[in-house]
Amino acid sequence: MAIFDLHHPWVFVFGVLGNVISILVFLAPVPAFRRICKEKSTMGFQSVPYVVSLFSSMLWMYYAFIKKNAMLLISINSFGCVIETIYISIFIFYASKQARSQTVKLLVSLIGGLYTLIFLVTLFPFSGALRVQIVGWICVTVAVGVFAAPLSIVFQVVRTKSVEFMPFTLSFFLTLSAIMWFGYGLLQRDLCVAVPNVLGFFLGMIQMLLYGLYRNAKPAAELEKKVPEHVINMVVLGNSEQIHPVNSENSEDMIKKLEEEAAIQLPDEQVVEESHVSPPATPSPAANGRESEERGSSELAQVNLQLQQPLETPVLVVCAA
Repeated sequence: MAIFDLHHPWVFVFGVLGNVISILVFLAPVPAFRRICKEKSTMGFQSVPYVVSLFSSMLWMYYAFIKKNAMLLISINSFGCVIETIYISIFIFYASKQARSQTVKLLVSLIGGLYTLIFLVTLFPFSGALRVQIVGWICVTVAVGVFAAPLSIVFQVVRTKSVEFMPFTLSFFLTLSAIMWFGYGLLQRDLCVAVPNVLGFFLGMIQMLLYGLYRNAKPAAELEKKVPEHVINMVVLGNSEQIHPVNSENSEDMIKKLEEEAAIQLPDEQVVEESHVSPPATPSPAANGRESEERGSSELAQVNLQLQQPLETPVLVVCAA
């Protein structure tokens, strides 16, 4: 057990608990990648968090190898390298051509470029405690950047008043992991392990506090999804009809002529007195206007009724890792 440097009885306890909790955090994206395998598509997921996490785990492994009595750091970061490599391999296999190209470029730049540069620069020119300190503070810088990345999610929660993209369980385990590794680094007198986890602890507490504030709040996105009812005033024009001017004298002559023809054809007892015969009703322009207006009103009512029916809005599921 000397390999774990049990100068303090709680060092091993904090280290083992830190390993267990960190493994749970590393396994958090498993449901997302099961969906990717099921759908055979990356569905808009980004590979950046997994590539950065692989880069961070490799740096901490390098730091643990050149530092004495850091087997617990080696174990958890070895697991991190393996699981992140699996995630990235699945992503590349199912990603589109453009996303695959971007992921490969990011891998080459971070792992093949920056990590190799850090390894070569610190391995040969420096040695002993100085090399450990330099690599350690490089790891601190990267860890601070990794811990600061969830700030964008924090701002999104405040803006949208929705905790959809910030599950409480993940925030809780990240906070608990930061506590364990802070205790481990403090008892080991290793500031490079303790310092970044102070930031991780405070960020985790902020996330859980925001979850408590907004878990029952009505998301602003739902308010935007409500489509207001609009009533549009529309004038429906019927087919235009030509209205010719009517000459009253010609119409009277035509009526008399029709009456004479009817009197010749009908028997005397069926002849209707001239005074009782009413001229055929000719539609006036006002009547045509009222008819068009009534028809337009009925069509307008149908249009308004259709517009007042609830509209279906697409639900955007945005899924985040």
